[in-house]
Amino acid sequence: MLKKVYFIISKNNLKIPAVLKSTEEACTYIKECGYESTYESIEAVTVSEFIPSKESILIVTDKGDFAHELREADIPVVGVLGDFNKGQDFEGLKYVFSDIDEVEVDSYVKAYQRYVGEPWEVLQTERLLIRETTLNDVDEFYELYKDPEMTRYMEGLFENPEDEKRYQKDYIEKVYGLMGFGIWTVVRKEDGKVIGRAGFSIRNGFDEIELGFLIGKKYQRQGYAFEACSAILEYGKNMLFFDKVQTLVKAENAVSIHICEKLGFKTTDTVDVEENIYGKEYRTDKNVPLSEAHFGKYVRMVKFLW
Repeated sequence: MLKKVYFIISKNNLKIPAVLKSTEEACTYIKECGYESTYESIEAVTVSEFIPSKESILIVTDKGDFAHELREADIPVVGVLGDFNKGQDFEGLKYVFSDIDEVEVDSYVKAYQRYVGEPWEVLQTERLLIRETTLNDVDEFYELYKDPEMTRYMEGLFENPEDEKRYQKDYIEKVYGLMGFGIWTVVRKEDGKVIGRAGFSIRNGFDEIELGFLIGKKYQRQGYAFEACSAILEYGKNMLFFDKVQTLVKAENAVSIHICEKLGFKTTDTVDVEENIYGKEYRTDKNVPLSEAHFGKYVRMVKFLW
């Protein structure tokens, strides 16, 4: 868990009034939000002194070579780039900020979480927490999917849980990290139970962002799907700036079609969708023969968010 944001700025740049002012204002704001924060010149610190606290600290620095030293030591670091340090090389860093006095504290927290593998909290509703998926969720997913009804209208998990964990590991790194959205885990706040999955994806062959959702059999008929998806659609509109979202529902899945209609989706047409795109295995260390493609009839529904 992040405890401290530490600004490490070169001495010469701290002599620039605007840089010093923005650094001090950023520190003050972060402390007002409940975190520790301070600043120091690069000349006064060494990388080694941050190693013991790397599980709770985020470094923000204006020097590319210092940032690379920190990453080699596996210390979470964000670059800061402005007119005062043009030309600094921050290649390989997950995040580079400008105007640090205007950066929301949530951005510092999420940068730290991405480095250390903590899931981002996406949003909360009255009863639900929606957050990024972790590898620890995979065993819970198998409990959700074991009822045959759960895979009647959608593709299931890989047969081997280790394949599913390999897939989720890549998904966390490549989809969450690059796109900033994906399919998330739905948690019931009252007891911390994983009750489903929901979020956005991009399906091959379609241009629109797609909403998808699944609520475990024993948690259905309690309004959780509508509650989660309503909030996710608002998040897509207000935070991701999507103007239109589609959903693809198997033609015979009357319940999900009804939920989508209640959410404001309108049917546009019926399309053929490939249903077994992942096959039976997920391996990165060997080639796995592709499965024969199977297609099903799906109702395509669209909702304009603006």
